[in-house]
Amino acid sequence: MAKIKLTKNELKVQKDALKMYRRYLPTLTLKKQQLQSEIRTIEENAKAVRKERENLEKGFNDWIAVFSEENAFPSGIITVSNIKKGRGNIAGVDIPTFEGADFKRGDYDLYYTPLWVDMAANHMEKAMSLDLEAEVLDEQVRLLEKELRATSQRVNLFEKVKIPETQENIRKISVYLADQQVSAVVRSKISKRKIAIRDSLADEGQGDLV
Repeated sequence: MAKIKLTKNELKVQKDALKMYRRYLPTLTLKKQQLQSEIRTIEENAKAVRKERENLEKGFNDWIAVFSEENAFPSGIITVSNIKKGRGNIAGVDIPTFEGADFKRGDYDLYYTPLWVDMAANHMEKAMSLDLEAEVLDEQVRLLEKELRATSQRVNLFEKVKIPETQENIRKISVYLADQQVSAVVRSKISKRKIAIRDSLADEGQGDLV
């Protein structure tokens, strides 16, 4: 704990600081709770997206198997040409949002390629889109968790360090000033008593004895 001045001005500084800590602590606590809630929601969304991706892939593989042409789908036929991202804000944190993606299809021989390849390509684009969406959701969680750590540190700092420390400083200064005030009153009474005795002796013509 840093050394403080035992003065009235320092007492005011400490009281103002305590008032500020108590004013901002509820806001920080609310932000912490909001971040925790948002992170849980986004994690559930990411889980749902990945589950949809898993079901899509399973259905896709089963569908291809029906035609006994598992290896007929051209490798690398689908590539991502552009990922569309927007910007959002949660609890003061800027986050990316997924707004879709553009895909590019490679050339393939229409004569030797099964008729269902175009439909399969659509399914693959959907699967890749879900993968990209999940990645963006993961990035949202990463950014919010970083802010949550910082906010939690501030909450702990205010609750466990700054507020108790400031309260103790106020107590010390108040006790010291109260003691000083009592000492001043005692000194004043002693001084008045001496003056009264001196004046009394002076009235009796014995002022030289004081």
